Amino acid sequence: MQWDLGLQGLAVLGAMSLGFGVVAGLLAGNGWVHRLWATAICTVACFGVGLLTSEWLFGWATEEDLQPNVDGLSRDEVLLSSLFTTAAVVLVMRYLAHRWTRSSSSLR
Repeated sequence: MQWDLGLQGLAVLGAMSLGFGVVAGLLAGNGWVHRLWATAICTVACFGVGLLTSEWLFGWATEEDLQPNVDGLSRDEVLLSSLFTTAAVVLVMRYLAHRWTRSSSSLR
């Protein structure tokens, strides 16, 4: 496997990951600390999943096979994988927030 992701592709991946992280933070739940954690976790997860999607799952494809391709980044495939990653992070964070709120109220 050859890694052909350039600096522009990494910058686009980072910007997309940060955007999805902010969306996850807005949808995640209560309190700014919880939202900040959701933003950070989702940003890192989207970057990692996007990197694996672009370079491992679709690393075999040429630029003609995958359009649009931004400096080695399979943009559409990364957008789709980031959407699923964000949905998973938001669901888990909301579940954990609900569970934590329920358990802390039963301690009182």
